[in-house]
Amino acid sequence: MFKKILGVTSAVALTIGLTACGSEKVDENASIGEQLDYKIVGIDPGAGLMKLTIDKVLPEYGLEGDWEVIEGSGAAMSAALAKAYKKEEPIIVTGWTPHWKFAKFDLKYLEDPKGIYGGAEDVNTIVRKDLKADHPSAHTFLDQFEWTPENLQSVMVMIEDGTSEEEAAEKFVNDNEELVNKWIEGAEKVDGDEFKMTYVAWSDVIASSNVVKYVLENKLGYDVELIQVDAAPMWAGVADGSADAMVGAWLPTTHADYYAEYEGDFEDLGANLSGTKIGLVVPAYMDIDSIEDLKE
Repeated sequence: MFKKILGVTSAVALTIGLTACGSEKVDENASIGEQLDYKIVGIDPGAGLMKLTIDKVLPEYGLEGDWEVIEGSGAAMSAALAKAYKKEEPIIVTGWTPHWKFAKFDLKYLEDPKGIYGGAEDVNTIVRKDLKADHPSAHTFLDQFEWTPENLQSVMVMIEDGTSEEEAAEKFVNDNEELVNKWIEGAEKVDGDEFKMTYVAWSDVIASSNVVKYVLENKLGYDVELIQVDAAPMWAGVADGSADAMVGAWLPTTHADYYAEYEGDFEDLGANLSGTKIGLVVPAYMDIDSIEDLKE
């Protein structure tokens, strides 16, 4: 609950800040940088997407010193985007796919001619060492857990539309019985074994973690605790064994540093979802197409 309160507070603070910055009428003849006061709306500071944008994208495109990436959270970014979109105002955010915002708004990625953001990424399942010996049923399920961006986005949209995370997970599982049966094939039920999962407060990871929690509890009999943390402790918890698993490891780019730091201290079960993308995102109504255009 404490983490959720912090997330809401961050979202409100960022929205107020952006409102203050954009209170004057935008000069449509001004450059994109001038219209936005040279600010890009980011997410939580521990995210690999933020590190990549600040440490590589800005300097390699000659934007360092002019442009600033505002730290906040996934919720704050979404709130700022929704507010700007409603008024058809310019905004640039750090974004990723799958995300409910692409179902709600007409958006586009800015072209990345230098290829710094990389191509499509996978989302991997990472578990602690010895999980197979300690929790063979959970290991079997997590090793077989795999779905599509469309599957994930359907859960994300339900949550964004007001359905609780738990209810959205339950509905997805009930509506996709054949898929879920493939996930748990060969996994025997347990009797209330405790299981801990770490996750970050990104819309996609919230959705996937809750679906996995529902399956572990209602199909396999585990007692699951979801622990919301930032990206670094999400990885550290699994690596040091204080958490059993996570299903939100974006690779090979977004979480590359964490993977390298803890490699050998966890088991990588491979991709549970393929076809993701990260980069700078703008509303389609903005007359801008490439990161290169930000230098103008």
